[in-house]
Amino acid sequence: MTALSPRKQHALGLFAGLPRAYDRMGAVLSFGQDPRWRRALVDAIDPRPGQRILDVATGTGMVAFALARRGATVVGLDQSEDMLSGARQRLAPGNENPSFIIGEAEHLPFADGEFDALSFTYLLRYVDDPAATMRELARVVKPGGRIGMVEFGVPSSPPLRVAWRIHTRAGLPLLGRAVSPAWVEVGRFLGPNIEEFHAREPDLETLWQAAGIEAVRTRRMSFGAGVVMSAVRDSDGQRTP
Repeated sequence: MTALSPRKQHALGLFAGLPRAYDRMGAVLSFGQDPRWRRALVDAIDPRPGQRILDVATGTGMVAFALARRGATVVGLDQSEDMLSGARQRLAPGNENPSFIIGEAEHLPFADGEFDALSFTYLLRYVDDPAATMRELARVVKPGGRIGMVEFGVPSSPPLRVAWRIHTRAGLPLLGRAVSPAWVEVGRFLGPNIEEFHAREPDLETLWQAAGIEAVRTRRMSFGAGVVMSAVRDSDGQRTP
């Protein structure tokens, strides 16, 4: 892996102590919505038997396992060995699907067009150059292959945004305190980070299109607190400069 920027170093440190309770706490912190958003992502990818799919920022493998249950051969990639260890612990003895490898979304260790589809979860907030990362993600997908994402959103309704801000600024740290100091830090980090990302990248659809991804669809769920995006790798295999 390349030298890590402060943003990526912080992300690795943030997630180091989380794998054991990650799935459960993701559901708790989102009032049960995170599993629903992930299911919507899997439906958008629409995995088929015989397909080879890459799940980037796989974490503990929740999306990767769901894709594999539908018959696809899945590779889960993450930059955190701690998270990958949690994913591997979920594998049944003798089961090698999904497989899990360490790596960075910005520098994928795969050939052009190697995968039939690609998913990623809560990734773009943690990279230094989202546009370059989207180009790299698109590179490894076959022309016409599906690409999908789950990300936190910010409600557009002013009253809902106020309630969301109270929850993310005060509620999340309180919920995290009931589990561990690591989750307190996550609770303090998430709200400002989500809001900063959407202020910095207000038009994700254009960001995707510039990476050579077409037919972009955005589904805002849970009053806008969750965003599921899906699209198709451009059919002629050419990326927009």
